[in-house]
Order: sequence, then structure tokens, then C-alpha cells
Amino acid sequence: MSGSGGDDEANLVVHRGRRCFLLLNAFPYTSGHVMIAPFEHVPSIEALDPPALTELMTLSQRALAALRESYRPQGFNLGINQGKVAGAGIEDHVHLHVVPRWGGDTNFMTAVGDARVLPQTLEDSWAELRERFAQTQG
Repeated sequence: MSGSGGDDEANLVVHRGRRCFLLLNAFPYTSGHVMIAPFEHVPSIEALDPPALTELMTLSQRALAALRESYRPQGFNLGINQGKVAGAGIEDHVHLHVVPRWGGDTNFMTAVGDARVLPQTLEDSWAELRERFAQTQG
């Protein structure tokens, strides 16, 4: 996970702040599943300095607003998995998941074929959220 340089669209980066960036999850649980991460590689939120922690939370507010406008979810899951045993896929780079949710949004595909069925491609999600996120305050 890298927040500096490169092609934002190819890297699924929706927005870059001063200390954190917002990107689509390459393996989303639902359409619109985003992550917010600091540019600095740190393993936990305890290791973030106050400005980075503040920006992480401010970007989560803006992400909720953009996702609500774009996808009209009925709820959200927000979470941080710290440590391998907690499910952290990238142990040394803390990040916050923001997952839009709808009633009945689970399906049998993950249990049967280890596959997810999403109504929108990552490319379409990136274009939609990039535009919506730019419209949020911040």
C-alpha cells in the first residue's frame, strides 16, 4: 500500500490528503469498500501522530458522505484490524476500512466458490467516488 506517486487510477487512490490517502479496496466486501491509510508506514493507530490521526478520522467522515451520496447504503462498517491475528492483511501499515452495507447484502457465493458478486467494477467505483469525494468538504 503506497500513498506517494504513481498512477492514482491504476492504484485505486481516490484522494490524497496531507498525511493520509483514501483508496478503494482491491478485494472489496461490497461496492464502494474504501480504506484510509497514512502515508507513513506504522503498524497501529497508537503510532500515528495527532495530525495524522485527525486526518484519518476527517477523511473517514468525508468518505461516509461520498459513499452515502453515491451508493445510498443503509449502514456502514468501519474498522481497523491491527496485527495478523486480528486479520490485518498488511501488518505494518495501519488502515481504516469503510464498508457500505445494505440489508441482505451477504450471499452464498463466498461460502460456495470463494467469490464475491459486486454490482459495480472497481474502475466505475473509482470514477464515481473520485468525483463525489471532491464534492465533500475538506
